[in-house]
Amino acid sequence: MRDFQSTILEMIARGAPLAATIDRLCREVERRAPGVVCSVVTVDAMRRLRPLAAPSLPPAMRAAFDGIDIGPGVGACGTATALGIEVVSADIATDPAWAPYRDLVLPLGIKACWSRPIMAGNDQPVGAFAFYYHEARGPSALERVLVDRSIALCAIALDRQRRVEERDRRANTDGLTGLPNRAAFNTAMATVDCSQPGNWALFLIDLDGFKAVNDTYGHHAGDRLLVQVGQRLAQMAAPDTVFRIGGDEFAVLVQDDEHLRTLDALAERLLDGLKVPITIPGHVLRPAGTMGIAIFNAGDVTPERVQQNADFALYHAKDVARGGSIRFWPGIGTRMTRRITAVRELDAALREGRLVAHYQPVVDLATGTVSGLEALCRIRMGQRLLSAMAFHDATSDPQTANTLTREMIRQVARDARTWLDLNVPFARVGINVSSTDLHSAGFFDATATAFEEHGVPLDMIILEVTEAVYMDDDGGVIRRSVAALRERGLKVALDDFGTGFASLTHLMTVPVDYIKIDKSFVDRIATHRPSQIIVEGVIDIATKLGIQVVAEGIEAADQAQILQSLGCVLGQGYLYSHAVDCDAMTALLRGGPLRTLPAPRVQQQA
Repeated sequence: MRDFQSTILEMIARGAPLAATIDRLCREVERRAPGVVCSVVTVDAMRRLRPLAAPSLPPAMRAAFDGIDIGPGVGACGTATALGIEVVSADIATDPAWAPYRDLVLPLGIKACWSRPIMAGNDQPVGAFAFYYHEARGPSALERVLVDRSIALCAIALDRQRRVEERDRRANTDGLTGLPNRAAFNTAMATVDCSQPGNWALFLIDLDGFKAVNDTYGHHAGDRLLVQVGQRLAQMAAPDTVFRIGGDEFAVLVQDDEHLRTLDALAERLLDGLKVPITIPGHVLRPAGTMGIAIFNAGDVTPERVQQNADFALYHAKDVARGGSIRFWPGIGTRMTRRITAVRELDAALREGRLVAHYQPVVDLATGTVSGLEALCRIRMGQRLLSAMAFHDATSDPQTANTLTREMIRQVARDARTWLDLNVPFARVGINVSSTDLHSAGFFDATATAFEEHGVPLDMIILEVTEAVYMDDDGGVIRRSVAALRERGLKVALDDFGTGFASLTHLMTVPVDYIKIDKSFVDRIATHRPSQIIVEGVIDIATKLGIQVVAEGIEAADQAQILQSLGCVLGQGYLYSHAVDCDAMTALLRGGPLRTLPAPRVQQQA
């Protein structure tokens, strides 16, 4: 008898599959107890029977017992596992516990059953070991010895399986949200059915503004947000699987037929469901997400291609449809390839010190006196200098954009210190910053520190932001941070004014010291009466609110004359100077007024 025990223990030790191990155990026991039919069942988390091994029972019988709820009076195994006791049904034909199953087993010549529970370490039944007999009887002494040893082996095998499953569960489950993790996602993608185009799709979802939640309310609040978002997605996407594949990134592997038929409706439902406010102690959070969608198509030779397509769609959605979803189309791939190339080139330029701050003067339109500067980024590429527009695609990458801005701040602080030491008057210098910069942890402190370390007063610095910065500030984080810096003297300019959404509304709600009228208005101001009227209205409103106005992109004297006649005091553009480096700007500042205009005369063209 020891030989079969050694065989089973060896199979357990080397990690043989549980079903194969218990099947071998049943066959060995049946060989030593002729005429006996051996069966092993387990109990699942829902307290239902699950046949594990029964090599001598017909498949139809095993299938009939699969999924039956355990309980008193549910055959021998159902009763044994429910009560944790031995059950002997010496005559199935008369035993009430077998009444629902007699017509299933009696035709097979099975007349009796003896079942013993298999107990776990916590003394809870995890299964049952059963003997079926072809005559009405109970167990013999030899059979009891066999079953005692077999149950011990089953308990060892089931415990090992439980440990393996728990290890795998931990390896494939996100510890915070309880969702399948990146490893589980990789496994699912490696095994997804790619036999038929259109039979699955992939959603990638990034939370918007999640970093601001962590920075403002702490990581505990961020964790609570992730847990609730994960639960919502899992509930709304069921029966499809949701994975947490990164810090605030989730994936949905869509395989359900109904979901595939209504893919856009599912995407909208998921994103809308995320927007329901979440309450945490002391705060109400309003989550939102952006989604990229890709469908497995005939041209997608691997699942990795679909994942890449979904990534491309997500990145594009972040640029043009934040808070919404975009489905992949081939042109996005070209755009993303161009963007990746631009990011690499800009990263190389930053590492190699090829970023250079240039400056364009802001002048008093009446006197030509320089009243401030705007810092503009330039990149050296061989003998050429490229403007910011040449690498605009790269600045949509948050890390690259933030690195670029911080390098610009460093150079501006250095150049400002140079002008102060030379006693060159430059009044103020503006630096363009993005929403990504302002959401970056420590950006405001780093900005203040950079100028303070060079002894440059913050009241000589202007942060130039677009309206999109404030539109992307649901939690008010940026407003509060900007307000704190303004209390220390720093100024704020609203750039590209007039091109965004609800500009006048923003003037009532955001902290702004300057507005910069977009070049598109200035280009037409000499020939387009509506542009004159709009600009005049903006100047009047801003003046009454105590906000200074700067007109951008002035290239002709008549544009400057009209702007001055409309009440605009400050302007910048090629009429006065292109952007130049620090040395050239030093000479320009020392040279006095740039241009004095004749008395203005308003043109009245329609």
